[in-house]
Amino acid sequence: MSTKDFIEKDYYKVLGVPKDATEAEIKKAYRKLAREFHPDANTGNAKAEERFKEISEANDILGDPKKRKEYDEARALFGNGGFRPGPGAGGGSFNFDLGDLFGGAQGGGGGQAGGFGGGLGDVFGGLFNRGGAGTGTRTQPRRGQDIDTEVTLTFTEAIEGATVPLRMSSQSPCKACSGTGDKNGTPRVCPTCVGTGQVARGTGGGFSLTDPCPDCKGRGLIAEHPCMECKGSGRAKSSRTMQVRIPAGVTDGQRIRLRGKGAPGERGGPAGDLYVLVHVDKHPVFGRKDDNLTVTVPVTFTEAALGGEIRVPTLGGPSLTLKLPPGTPNGRTMRARGKGAVRKDGTRGDLLVTVEVSVPKDLSGKARDALEAYREATADEDPRAELFEAAKGA
Repeated sequence: MSTKDFIEKDYYKVLGVPKDATEAEIKKAYRKLAREFHPDANTGNAKAEERFKEISEANDILGDPKKRKEYDEARALFGNGGFRPGPGAGGGSFNFDLGDLFGGAQGGGGGQAGGFGGGLGDVFGGLFNRGGAGTGTRTQPRRGQDIDTEVTLTFTEAIEGATVPLRMSSQSPCKACSGTGDKNGTPRVCPTCVGTGQVARGTGGGFSLTDPCPDCKGRGLIAEHPCMECKGSGRAKSSRTMQVRIPAGVTDGQRIRLRGKGAPGERGGPAGDLYVLVHVDKHPVFGRKDDNLTVTVPVTFTEAALGGEIRVPTLGGPSLTLKLPPGTPNGRTMRARGKGAVRKDGTRGDLLVTVEVSVPKDLSGKARDALEAYREATADEDPRAELFEAAKGA
């Protein structure tokens, strides 16, 4: 994050809390918003993912008392139009000359910098891990890269959950030089950034932003004798196979985030995350509608007309028996509770059973005689009579 971005962002507004909010209020607001915009609950929603990053960034600053104090002081100086360069008095305690500000911050000029004689580095140092007192030449840990991969599951595996092997390639610390980039294992501190991995870039008006150091590529170290394997970068491509547990109830096209299962970090930094895009094969019998499974079961005309009991298959379990009411129409759907997909809370959806009346293509002589007798017995009944009456009145 640049100093400019930091100054311009209103983290209180991001979390929807007042500036005098307590730590408990900030934590409560963050948890509520994090649940609403978490990537796992908003698969494929780029706006929700960006909003989640803003919320996390705001909580990182406001949830830390020291960072919050530094942020409030910086906003008082520069934010919301509070900083107005130019000579003059009477405009409040923050209406001072630009030369006075940086004179005081950099050890010269007057003392009207609102009590910040220690320098702007002291104000921003704790937030950006640069400048300021106590930074020295300590290199910072680096988080590992996030990894994207894909997996194809059977319909049953998606419903019940499965542990699958995933082969992944990523950048990890070079084994030949132990991640130092130097074949002798003794890199030196980068003289350009003095080990911070960042260099300042002037923007005019006395402000400066930071960029990754061009000489050490942000590592803070330079290899005197570059490793032949990683060419001095300290990172090398590696492949590994990991057993990954896919939770029950995943859907086709869902993207799962597995924290800490990505590429290893550098200099003690945390590992990145693993993002798995799930593909689910179709099932020859069952379908899916949200947390419910669907199945179409054929029945005979006599079963539909007279009623009875029918057997219905279930996914991965014994069949069940459903009672078919007399006069069941074609296409009617019945519900078998608790026989569907697994929900996030561990409960199951239902099995939706749709009845399909089966019409035989070939009839035996006995069956044909029986149907002819039935037709004669119901000759006075016209199932289409109401249809035509309704059509006339429309």
